[in-house]
Amino acid sequence: MQPLSDIRVLAVTGFLAGPYTSMNLARMGAEVIKVEMPGKGDPVRNNGPFIGTEGKNLMPKTEDDISTRFLKRNQGVKSVTLNLKSAEGKQMFLEMAKSADIMIENLSPGSLTRMGLGYGDLAKVNPQIIYCSISGYGQTGEYADKPAHDPQIQAMSGLMEINGHPDGPPTRVGFYIGDLVTPLFACYSLMLALREREKTGVGQFLDVSMMDTLTSLMFMDTLEDDVEMGLPLRMGNTTRGGPTGLYHTSDGEVIITAASDDQWKRLVVALGAPELVEDLRFKEFHSRVSNVIETRQVIQDMVIKLTRDEAMKILEAGDVPCSLVRTVAEVRDDKHFRDRGSLLPMRHGKIEGIVPGISSGFPVLFSGGEIPEPYGAPTLGQQNAEIYGKLLDIDEEALARLKSEGIV
Repeated sequence: MQPLSDIRVLAVTGFLAGPYTSMNLARMGAEVIKVEMPGKGDPVRNNGPFIGTEGKNLMPKTEDDISTRFLKRNQGVKSVTLNLKSAEGKQMFLEMAKSADIMIENLSPGSLTRMGLGYGDLAKVNPQIIYCSISGYGQTGEYADKPAHDPQIQAMSGLMEINGHPDGPPTRVGFYIGDLVTPLFACYSLMLALREREKTGVGQFLDVSMMDTLTSLMFMDTLEDDVEMGLPLRMGNTTRGGPTGLYHTSDGEVIITAASDDQWKRLVVALGAPELVEDLRFKEFHSRVSNVIETRQVIQDMVIKLTRDEAMKILEAGDVPCSLVRTVAEVRDDKHFRDRGSLLPMRHGKIEGIVPGISSGFPVLFSGGEIPEPYGAPTLGQQNAEIYGKLLDIDEEALARLKSEGIV
């Protein structure tokens, strides 16, 4: 199943947020043309380790070695090199834009506009184009010109303030959540814009902010109420809403959820303490929140007497939401993810078969058909001849000239 097989995307992207957006469109069949600077490319190309015909190494061994980070973030896309700062390179880009449906970029706000390649410039040659700009703080507002990557966004969005232990400092989430969640909203918005274009016949500009994305998600919780009531915001492995959280068994940890009266009842009954159902300290949600320390301690005192496996057996038998706290290695080796396609083998655009490593798949299964496994990420400019020949009618001789002049 390739629902976007009739969609062409130009992508001037680097690092993670932009590439992950375009990669998700490529997964669904879109032709994604990643436009990179000749001789340099996406900065992530330089961040090892690298994989090539001589295996995985900390430093590149051949011209076709590709960074593992780049391999993960650019599955299924095509790479062309083009100097957008040159007059001819700019004109070539505008020519390609005439046949594009979508343009994605995540450079500093205003960078492409200053080159004459902003939304207004592309819309003049192609009024149907949908232009998506992803940035840390958005294209407008007092923060727009501040440089930002995921750590700054986690800090500025307020996320670090609510993450970590009560007696510890604000803490960053352990993966690039701003860089990875924002592209999902970008893709969602691009689909809406394509649908709107079917009605109106014209494209539009999408201004996607990483900080806005994280802050809007955070306030799905009642943080404003907690601030007004002076409640602690950092709760570590517990929650602000009662006894839900991490508990220590005699040989490991489990995570338990008891977010409602019914779940609380199931929990204490499963642990052999049905009398706690009617205990006034814990009987209702608000009382468990008010007495959260005592509530958690009561559960911890019972759970610590069990092994991890014993706790899981008892809790699952009682229909209590619970799980093991697994290591990354345990998750990596769990065949569940391969069976469902959410983890895939790593592939390289110049190497047949698979290479060492793991790629992320698409975590949704469609009854209408399988999503094909994407081809490997490309070497720098790997599709120059294909794309420039197809879209701009540039032959080998002209391409050689462009290369000698540093345009491609």
